[in-house]
Amino acid sequence: MHIGVPKEIKEQEARVALTPGGSAALIAHGHEVLIEAGAGVGSGFTDAEYAEAGARIVGDAATVWRNSEMVVKVKEPLPQEYPYLREGLLLFTYLHLAANRALTTALISAKVTALGYETIQLPDGTLPLLVPMSEIAGRLSVQEGVRFLEATEGGKGILVGGAPGVPSAQVVIIGGGNVGLNAARIATGMGAHVTVVEKNPLRLRYLDELFGHQIDTLASNDYTVASAVAKADLLIGAVLIPGARAPQVVSEQMVSQMTPGSVIVDVAVDQGGSIATIDHTTTHENPVYERYGILHYAVANMPGAVPRTSTWALTNSTLAYVQEIADLGLREAVRRDPSLAGGVNVYQGQLCHPAVAEAHQMTAVPLTDLLD
Repeated sequence: MHIGVPKEIKEQEARVALTPGGSAALIAHGHEVLIEAGAGVGSGFTDAEYAEAGARIVGDAATVWRNSEMVVKVKEPLPQEYPYLREGLLLFTYLHLAANRALTTALISAKVTALGYETIQLPDGTLPLLVPMSEIAGRLSVQEGVRFLEATEGGKGILVGGAPGVPSAQVVIIGGGNVGLNAARIATGMGAHVTVVEKNPLRLRYLDELFGHQIDTLASNDYTVASAVAKADLLIGAVLIPGARAPQVVSEQMVSQMTPGSVIVDVAVDQGGSIATIDHTTTHENPVYERYGILHYAVANMPGAVPRTSTWALTNSTLAYVQEIADLGLREAVRRDPSLAGGVNVYQGQLCHPAVAEAHQMTAVPLTDLLD
């Protein structure tokens, strides 16, 4: 199979979909890998390294898209990439279609088959291709949030770990999944007073056993969320429903009760956000805006701030699936691996992921019907 890796064009997105080692593994299986020149530079990988691994370096994105049976990316195609979409193309990347009707429509119109990393789900509910980026985003959410608590960045001017005789910052995390767990790990390590709000009793019990008295855990309801949000110096939104738009958990009224100079980081912003006042995405260059005196950090590609770490972590997880599709072809691969079937959002121009269809009030056709 001809597998193409274009350079990411999202603002300040330096990740790349394959490392040179990942390219070598695919080539060893008899596949051809096309890398757009400079695609890996932001992650510390040179064209020479890819060429040494056996990949073919291509001068422009159009050639990569045109000559590839499967295009592997990190971020969803942007509007300027829509003309590259075509019938018969297999696209494998983070899609987040529930929050992006324009891309959903473009994929359907072009009759593309598109798989989203974020909707591949194992029988136990684990999202194997979302986990590594969730772990990184969760850790970054604290790192970035703490930075904006500094007065020089517009925050209230507090040290997250406090000082002798001075209390530490109140960090409130809404959601106790992979993002929330990793945020809690970093926040407790920095000496913050951490509260995690989660609706799943089993997950609350797990977090309590894992952290003990290092954190407070609260069962999620409107009252507990409002109470926790009001006292937060740093509020982290860490709520995710696979493939679906993120539920709005924190209302505008709750945000208005926060102390001016506090900071909100919503990791679910690329799925629509779980905090009412997060109404648009921001960039690494201009990451925050102010509402009710609160700094809102709404960067949709947070792991892009640490591209080398993120690229290694992503390839470690995606490579087996890319190889499975390339070796077997998509039809046989999804028949053998039901978790991979869950990643198919659009099949030959037919929308087949129910959560995406619900988000856009469209009709989903079951993938099994399309394959048959």
